[in-house]
Amino acid sequence: MKYPPVRQRSVLVTGCSTGIGRATAAVLRTAGWHVIPTARAPADLESLREDGFAPIALDLADSTSVVDAAAEAIRRVDGQLGALVNNAGYGQVGALEDVSRDALRRQFEVNVFGMQELANCLLPHFRRAGAGRIVNVSSVYGFLTAPLLGSYCASKHAMESLSDALRMELRSAGIAVSLIEPGPIATAFRNNAATQAERSLEVARSRFGEVYRRAIERRKHRAKRPDFFTRPPEAVARKIRHALESPRPRRRYLVTIPAYVGAVGRRFLPFAVIDSLMRTQLPRTPRE
Repeated sequence: MKYPPVRQRSVLVTGCSTGIGRATAAVLRTAGWHVIPTARAPADLESLREDGFAPIALDLADSTSVVDAAAEAIRRVDGQLGALVNNAGYGQVGALEDVSRDALRRQFEVNVFGMQELANCLLPHFRRAGAGRIVNVSSVYGFLTAPLLGSYCASKHAMESLSDALRMELRSAGIAVSLIEPGPIATAFRNNAATQAERSLEVARSRFGEVYRRAIERRKHRAKRPDFFTRPPEAVARKIRHALESPRPRRRYLVTIPAYVGAVGRRFLPFAVIDSLMRTQLPRTPRE
């Protein structure tokens, strides 16, 4: 489908402390976009300032922060914001029986509710302009589910459904909605997930305790580097740029070979085979 171009090349990009968000901010700035990046931690905000950006503090788990950040972004561009890239998020690791209600709620507050609320704050401005782009950064786990990542996968499944509904609802308004579905990317995601697991899981009491301990240590000490299967964050940033600039943005953008293989497998393989393949990610599953 063809969409009207964004006349004012200004974009709000969330989650720009490192990784995909930081790379996207850099790629879009080089391409001539006025980039307004966000981060949550003061140290990350200062790092962005040192890199020449004027960031906005944003905590997606806090509704007041979301509303204030949206208003500040609109103020800075005199109401002419052209696009939103929803990249901020994190992964809650843990078997579902070990994930508390509070931990599951926070996973959805950040990855789903905050993301959608931010988009809703900006939609009136896009509607008045008769154009706009929303790019939601999902994951290969938006259409596949892995053991010990059920909370994160559920949040990305929800993001994908919301994005699909939003795309259909906004088509007549000239506002395009695209999903980015990366596979393995060389970022701090794994390390951050390991840190989050240590904070939120009662490892000593879990049947999966030993699995957690080994996985946490492995993720904290194994650096992700670009290779044949793992791509740098700039590979995702380039797809985001296409979604923002193309007259015919795609509904979905797969990134990395594992993402393409996963999409094909999800479509054609029996569920029993998919379950068996995904279970191989468990180092060793405790038995009753």
